[in-house]
Amino acid sequence: MDVVSDAISAVHLGHPSSQRVRMGGSWCARLDPYDGAGFHVVLKGSCWLLTDSGAHVSLGVGDAVLLPHGTGRVIADSPVDAATAREKAVPVERLVVVTGASPGSGPRARPDRDETEILCGTYWLDCSRMHPLMAELPEVVHLPSRVGTHLELRAAIDLLAGELDEVRPGSCVALPNLLDLLLVYMIRSWMTESTSGAWPGALGDPVTSAALRALHSNPAAPWSNDRLAAEAGVSRPTLARRFTTLVGRPPMAYLTWWRVILAATLLRDTTETLATIAARVGYGSPYALSHAFAREFGTTPGRYRAQAVSRSASAADPQLTPKTH
Repeated sequence: MDVVSDAISAVHLGHPSSQRVRMGGSWCARLDPYDGAGFHVVLKGSCWLLTDSGAHVSLGVGDAVLLPHGTGRVIADSPVDAATAREKAVPVERLVVVTGASPGSGPRARPDRDETEILCGTYWLDCSRMHPLMAELPEVVHLPSRVGTHLELRAAIDLLAGELDEVRPGSCVALPNLLDLLLVYMIRSWMTESTSGAWPGALGDPVTSAALRALHSNPAAPWSNDRLAAEAGVSRPTLARRFTTLVGRPPMAYLTWWRVILAATLLRDTTETLATIAARVGYGSPYALSHAFAREFGTTPGRYRAQAVSRSASAADPQLTPKTH
């Protein structure tokens, strides 16, 4: 896989959720912090977003905002400060949910002109060991709607809104896959526009990106600095200098770290034996993997698996999943 796909897969838990909500008049709603990422897309009208850290964002029609760290926030019809939000904000569950039309039913009632309609969603994530690409995402990723920009993202938003607007055959498969696609496109859009993140620079550098692509495509291969430098088409010192500068650690140190993170993902998402996982991620024995795993995570693979299964079950349980995040 590639770096972005791996970074998302390593933390992804359960199924994402989304709903369309509609508000009119004066309104103010609160979303508490949670372990995951959230997004909002304004389909009609406008609103303001205030995070718990004090960031204010004005959102208009077509604007998308990703909150990759599950930051607590308030969304409202007009600018609010923290004191006003504490006094007036109601739980987001009280907002009016726009449900899809039943097959064969008439058209949905036309909304009032002054109403605001927002597409809201949640991705449940295992934040115990995030890939640095995910960790460096800012608290708020604001992707304004501008003609000619983020075309893939706009197409995904349109498809997702359509699926939520009308019950159709196959929606149970289409919706979670469209939500996952939306997350990829939002991260891609951030990488395209970012002027400060380390990872957009790393993936934009031909030498470092070639090395990362090789490591993520086959992490179990017997990589060495010389072999990786040859794969990237540069000398070993050149690779070491550019990779370490952009990624923050030398190539082999990054590979060791990634192998353990990949092992953690396999422990969480599969029932494979430790021996099988060790072979898949490039360790010669379960003992060697256990030693490296304990050094990184501070626990044994078996205990980690038990805890991870519990977290995954909680994320997958619809009774534990807020419906409008």
